[in-house]
Amino acid sequence: MDIDRVDPRMREATRKSTTFDLENRFILTMGGSLSRFIPGRRVSGVERRIVRDLAARIRVYVPVAPNGSALLWLHGGGLVMGSAAYDDVFCGETARDTGAIVVSVDYRLAPKFKFPVPLDDCAAGYAWMLEHADEFGIDTQRIAVGGQSAGAGLAASLVQRLHDEGVHLAAQWLFCPMLDDRTAADRSRDNDDHFIWNNRANLVGWRSYLGDHVGSGSVSGYAAAARRDDLSGLPATWIYGSDIELFHDEIDDYARRLERAGVDVTYDLVLGVPHGFEAWAPDNELARALITRARTWLRTQLARS
Repeated sequence: MDIDRVDPRMREATRKSTTFDLENRFILTMGGSLSRFIPGRRVSGVERRIVRDLAARIRVYVPVAPNGSALLWLHGGGLVMGSAAYDDVFCGETARDTGAIVVSVDYRLAPKFKFPVPLDDCAAGYAWMLEHADEFGIDTQRIAVGGQSAGAGLAASLVQRLHDEGVHLAAQWLFCPMLDDRTAADRSRDNDDHFIWNNRANLVGWRSYLGDHVGSGSVSGYAAAARRDDLSGLPATWIYGSDIELFHDEIDDYARRLERAGVDVTYDLVLGVPHGFEAWAPDNELARALITRARTWLRTQLARS
């Protein structure tokens, strides 16, 4: 992709960034293995607890003055990399700035753990939150589910699953979500070599998670959120994507389908930024502005519920 398509304020950071070559099996294996060693970081004024008694660890961020709301957060990494520890600062600052208890799930990664194991881990994180609601003063009617990239895709699928189980959620909060395996199956998209996450990496991620089912008719919304036909009744949604990232079309389509289904949607389209820029360039002015808008929406939505 031509660097001229990137916003001038993001070009230097983009030039220094890395596009993942997951077709290299060594990089794929090492990326997943080393994710568990990502060091954590604390945010001043926010208590962080690590819970190890589930199949997947969870990290809990408790602000000084919790307001009764909560967020279940799922990290990114293409379903094959990443760690809850990587989002320590983001989750801690979100707890501080919104007053919500934040629970971040260190779900198990593909290809060792394929669908539905990572999604089940996320559901277990939500169940843990409910079990400890009294301890943390959580109003169970004021819980949002959110995530970034692959984590946002898992969040969207978990929201569908919980909705089908009759669970009320206050909101879903989706940062550049990875929603549709059919994007990976479209090999024509390989020609536009997107920064950070291209379609060759995308296919590795989806195949690691779904095996040979990628692009087939057997994939459900629980496995790839965009596959669900009926989106009615889902909670209020904040969703963002970029016009130059691989996921633009699937994000745009999902946002508009939610709207047509009667869901209250805030669709934040950021121009000229590569995929997930707010995670790897959080101090950039565009990233700071996006995160501020996102947290303002979340805080307002959780206060309404």
